[in-house]
Amino acid sequence: MDAIIKPIRGKAPDGKSQEFRTAELDPSEFLAAAIRPDQPRLSRAEAEHAVQTLLAYIGENPAREGLLDTPRRVVEAYDELFQGYHQCPAEVLNRTFGETAGYDDFVLIRDIHFTSHCEHHVMPFYGKAHIAYTPIERVVGLSKLARLVDIFAHRLQTQEHLTAQIAAAIDEVLKPRGVAVMIEAEHTCMSVRGIGKQGALTFTSRYTGMFRDNPAEQSRFMSMIRGQPR
Repeated sequence: MDAIIKPIRGKAPDGKSQEFRTAELDPSEFLAAAIRPDQPRLSRAEAEHAVQTLLAYIGENPAREGLLDTPRRVVEAYDELFQGYHQCPAEVLNRTFGETAGYDDFVLIRDIHFTSHCEHHVMPFYGKAHIAYTPIERVVGLSKLARLVDIFAHRLQTQEHLTAQIAAAIDEVLKPRGVAVMIEAEHTCMSVRGIGKQGALTFTSRYTGMFRDNPAEQSRFMSMIRGQPR
């Protein structure tokens, strides 16, 4: 018989025992685009002027030849790097397929490479996401899970929040028996500034359903993502 992971217990302020459960995310975080069509936005000219201000702040001359076109390039780069704000995660997962021949084990995609930006310093962090889910009758196209990672990664993030959003979106839209997400990443806000520790990796994970409740499934997931490197 499979063991069950019980919720962690602690003491409430009144001294009574209480269970600590995983915080629920607001569905608006992962079911719709992050920017509403009616949301006010700065103009491109205002954004480029902000870049000029930052160049002047660091001691540069925004009017010198090498920097004349930099504000435009930076804004164009931001349009690409943060395109995830305009994309809807739920739409990526909505098309599923039912011809699975009764498949009832989990589906795993490992080593999904991504680059995101830390919301604290707006500096890149990058690494790999590993995703597994156990479908009920219908499965989603494999590329859609990689696309889902890209949508959330192309927003300002923390690694913890990115992990939770990916798991919550799959869990809510596909409604599988369980979801497992692990992310390993290097943060340049830690490696190229501040403490300057290059090569340090941060690991985060999120489990739902059968992966949360069954440590044997967690172990199998971990064993498979730690398998022979390609």
